[in-house]
Amino acid sequence: MDDHRMGRAPNYTSACIVMFGVNITWILVAIWAIWGLIAAVLLGLGVNHLIERGRVWAAERQAASIRRGKNV
Repeated sequence: MDDHRMGRAPNYTSACIVMFGVNITWILVAIWAIWGLIAAVLLGLGVNHLIERGRVWAAERQAASIRRGKNV
């Protein structure tokens, strides 16, 4: 009577993406209300730049790892 089988974990990727969008929206609206549109736009551009740099850094790490003979 061993009914303790491990099931598959649910995929929360889309929920994570949606909640990221919701959270970044309310944060930018709050900044817009407190400091103005220019501050919200600058913060949005800064976050976008960091995301793009993160992609570049990840690609560089992957290339370096492949050169060392390890797949990331």
